[in-house]
Amino acid sequence: MNLVEERTKRTQWFLKDRFGMFIHWGLYSIPARGEWIRSNEKMSKEDYQVYFDEFNPINFNPKSWARAAKNAGMKYVVMTAKHHDGFCLFDSKLTDYKATNTKAGRDLIKEYVDAFREEGLKVGLYYSTIDWYHDDFPHYGDRHHPMRENIAYKDFEHDFEHYLEYMHEQVRELCTNYGKIDILWFDFSYDDMCGEKWKATELINMVRSLQPNVIIDNRLEASGENAGSIRTNNPNFFAGDFASPEQIIPPEGLVDEDGNSIPWEACITMNNHWGYCSNDKNFKSTKTIIRKLVECVSKNGNLLLNVGPNAKGEIPMESLNILKEIGEWMKDNGNSIYNCGKSELSKPEWGYYTQNGNKLYAHIFEPSIGPLGLSNLTNRVKKVRLLSDGSEIKIINPWNTFDFENQIFINFGSPGQLTYPLPNDIDTVVELELL
Repeated sequence: MNLVEERTKRTQWFLKDRFGMFIHWGLYSIPARGEWIRSNEKMSKEDYQVYFDEFNPINFNPKSWARAAKNAGMKYVVMTAKHHDGFCLFDSKLTDYKATNTKAGRDLIKEYVDAFREEGLKVGLYYSTIDWYHDDFPHYGDRHHPMRENIAYKDFEHDFEHYLEYMHEQVRELCTNYGKIDILWFDFSYDDMCGEKWKATELINMVRSLQPNVIIDNRLEASGENAGSIRTNNPNFFAGDFASPEQIIPPEGLVDEDGNSIPWEACITMNNHWGYCSNDKNFKSTKTIIRKLVECVSKNGNLLLNVGPNAKGEIPMESLNILKEIGEWMKDNGNSIYNCGKSELSKPEWGYYTQNGNKLYAHIFEPSIGPLGLSNLTNRVKKVRLLSDGSEIKIINPWNTFDFENQIFINFGSPGQLTYPLPNDIDTVVELELL
């Protein structure tokens, strides 16, 4: 098989599951100003050390996190094993800068993978190629390093080869010590720090030797800014199995040069930060998130929705409430998300279509005046049901629709009722069984 065929085989489950949870958690939950605090505030290693000394998530209970994800209808999860600050939530033998050396005294990644597997969810690990703690990662002049403008580091000689050995061996630990890993989520590349700068071919070969079925994102050569060669007909060996647009849903999905859909996943925050930010209460509504999930699936994409637990190890109540409400909708309407993708029909004005074989799902966001028209389905529909409860919906022929031969019409009230509320204000899903 070539690279694209191998990618297609590996990502089959991913393109069926469609909905996952991202977890950004680490020392930055204590200052609670986002995961980029060291870079944004140009904090020295010494200034940041206080959070390592304090880290003690007394309420960390990954089983409760796993239940929240499962009840929300999520099928897989990705958690930060190491973020850009270099702090490891796993028990790496290569550094002392890890959770087991804090007051927590525990391998938090092991507890995470055990808890989520127990709930039947696939587990993923996020690993930052960037490391602001390691002495041999470039400091002065780097675009992102906290010490990028500190003149004391201008002539400091870093042994980047030594850093790469460290990085590769930590990835080896993650691929060796935690059982079967479903997703390996690298983050990220920029400027000349991309591709073979990370010895990406060597890294991928090592990962595949240890975890042959793991799916890997595209950020060994790309970032949230661009997808890299995964969008070409001849992707690099390290191009990844899926693209990872960040804080955006591609207007028309993501395709290769021939217009064929490639696997992709939009990673989206609930508020405006990945890591816990105590004063960021700008949470997206449940309605917005569900509709964006539908939009992703309608474009052959997935949604990876982030939570940022606080310093005590608790997912914020705002996030838990949203997850609960998403779960209520998914319980009734999940068949229109799982195993579904882009429809053969064009996007309708009132919402989106998703499709699974001969099952077409109309996601209706906007009520109509009079009956609701569905284009290009005349003589093609065997049965129509409201997905949430299976109740029959009649195809009707109202007196005022005779000019519109290319449409079928339905409504949710009595046959003669001109206006009516939608059964679900967030997204009313109608299942159409096609002939």
